Amino acid sequence: MQVISNIQLKRRLSAVQPAKAKLSLAPPAEKRLLNRELSLIEFFRQVLQEGSNDRNPLLDRLRFLTIFSGIVDEFFMVRVSGLKEEFEDGWVQPSPDGMTAAEQLTEIRKRLVPLIAEQMRCLKEQILPELGANGIVLAPYQSLSKAERDEADHYFMRQVFPVLTPLAVDPAHPFPYISGLSLNLGLMVQSLDADSSLQRQARFVRLKVPPVLPGLVQVGKETKYAFLSDVIAANLGALFPGMSVSQAHAFRVTRDADIEIRDEEADDLLRALQQELRKRRFGSPVRLEVSADMPDDMLSYLMESIGVEPDDVYAVDGPLNVLDLTPLCELDRPELKYRPLRTTIPEPLQQPKSIFDGIKRRDILVHHPYTDYSAVTDFIRAAADDEDVRAIKICLYRTGQQSEIAEILRQAGEQGKQVTVLIELKARFDEENNIEWAQRLERSGVHVVYGLVGLKTHCKLTLVVRREGQNLRRYVHIATGNYNPTSSSTYTDLGLFTANEEIGEDAGEFFNYLTGYSRKEHYRKLLVSPVNLREKLTEMIERETGHAKAGRPARIVAKLNRLADASIIESLYEASQAGVSIDLIVRGICMLRPGVAGLSENIRVRSIVGRFLEHSRIMCFANDGNEELYIGSADWMVRNLNHRVEVVCPVYEPELRDYLKNVLDVYLRDNVNARELSADGFYKRVARGVGDEDFDSQTYFEDREIPMHEKVV
Repeated sequence: MQVISNIQLKRRLSAVQPAKAKLSLAPPAEKRLLNRELSLIEFFRQVLQEGSNDRNPLLDRLRFLTIFSGIVDEFFMVRVSGLKEEFEDGWVQPSPDGMTAAEQLTEIRKRLVPLIAEQMRCLKEQILPELGANGIVLAPYQSLSKAERDEADHYFMRQVFPVLTPLAVDPAHPFPYISGLSLNLGLMVQSLDADSSLQRQARFVRLKVPPVLPGLVQVGKETKYAFLSDVIAANLGALFPGMSVSQAHAFRVTRDADIEIRDEEADDLLRALQQELRKRRFGSPVRLEVSADMPDDMLSYLMESIGVEPDDVYAVDGPLNVLDLTPLCELDRPELKYRPLRTTIPEPLQQPKSIFDGIKRRDILVHHPYTDYSAVTDFIRAAADDEDVRAIKICLYRTGQQSEIAEILRQAGEQGKQVTVLIELKARFDEENNIEWAQRLERSGVHVVYGLVGLKTHCKLTLVVRREGQNLRRYVHIATGNYNPTSSSTYTDLGLFTANEEIGEDAGEFFNYLTGYSRKEHYRKLLVSPVNLREKLTEMIERETGHAKAGRPARIVAKLNRLADASIIESLYEASQAGVSIDLIVRGICMLRPGVAGLSENIRVRSIVGRFLEHSRIMCFANDGNEELYIGSADWMVRNLNHRVEVVCPVYEPELRDYLKNVLDVYLRDNVNARELSADGFYKRVARGVGDEDFDSQTYFEDREIPMHEKVV
């Protein structure tokens, strides 16, 4: 077992980068590819724009601002930390777009500083005043009435004071460790007693705002609040009686939280992850956020004590921990939120009819969140309860803390059902939940496996084997999203239920590949990485190129989360130059540079950012009129095609294929949530023609039934 650093991982990945990407000719790399990190920041910008967009309901605008803070935090913990490690280790090889680590760090700061300032401006000048006008007040402590201050002070003495631990710095007490993402107050304390044996020199004190307490304190009426940090700062005298206390200033440290492990054996992997998770909080500092009014001498002291450079410091004119405002988004104020979504369940999956009979008669497509996720949980529950079901096999990537599906599987294991669960322990920031569920499932008699050596298992697949008469029939559910009912209400995802024999046989052999270490190299229908997905994807793109060169119909439409594989991008460029019309709907990172004459003038890229997080992956290849459509878990990135286990499945039923083509068309027609990527790497909202009506792709699918043709069984 060996823990590997970001820089070692980068070297390993660069060594396996497809040769095709390295052999590309003019234009040079910096004109052929966009930078991955800067592309991700442009996604952050779109999320922030939704917070500023007054078309959105007020509390959902606030939610976008909290989401922005969360994804920027993760960006620093994972991506910026990796770049800093490259720079500090002297890694000189540029990224595929030609930027060194130092250049990327400089440009990241240049772009993020104004975005953070815009977030604070939006929060203070728009969101909070409008919340106040609607009776939801977030007030500075000093603006509270005497009765409200008394209430806040009473809360401080009863609930906060007992758990506070001020840490002074002096010759006997070194500067304390500052845990990642914790909110802290820095202040100076000095004795008032001239006869005191204590030196009269002012001492720095760090006070950690207790993370076990809510970040907001309710005062006065039901929806009036003050920040906990403000209440603490106003009551410092209770902590330092007989001392002179300066004004408190907030600060926050972000640390490297990436974990990469070379796994040799499952048991070792579990123990190693548990050990590394304990170490995560002690990662190297990568960012210091401070309140904008912090004195220069205190800032200099913190920088030296924590070990950061000036470019790592972000002065914030507003609350440092915007995520403290998340509870406001959950208030019961329906008039300030999106209208509740009306969901449906396909008729073949509705109880009391047999789910298995429904799937046997036809393939069934589900489209979340428009299809209620109970369609999936009911399928797994039916398998757990059905006496004729002989085996259940499932891949779980992100379980979540409260996992209904994992609990169903646990109960099935206790009842003696043959259940196999592959849990990906290395799902970033979900490791602890996954470890806990893995142990609970094992204690219940479930066969738990942790995937393949050196690969992260990212696919979303369930196989149910059921005895019907003298035969065994396989039922498969394959999806684009995790088996997580909670996230399914805010993520758009697709799933396919099928009893197709060849897909079922592939699924059975796939699970043998995962659990038995077989060397599977061929599948009948499924596309699996790292086995055949890259090869097949490249082949399909090149086939479209050949059709275009021969004057036959050729088109590619794909919906992805991320596009960051240089080899695939080069194949798309070649297809564009041959005349293939290519439309890409990419939510986040996109390194492809569209609309460049002679390179990508036939490629258009757009992003959809709105109420729901776009998470579904769909691929459509025209193939001279013999269209092929696929859904699955894989994005077009090196990690997905080379270093993860992914599954992509063809869709055969004509009605379902038509529905998927319409899904793609709807996203290409969107003029409300859509932005188009320019060759310079920036997104612009789609232009509307005179008289064009609003067309919102995310509301279009509500109440729309997915057609299904019944087979003769």
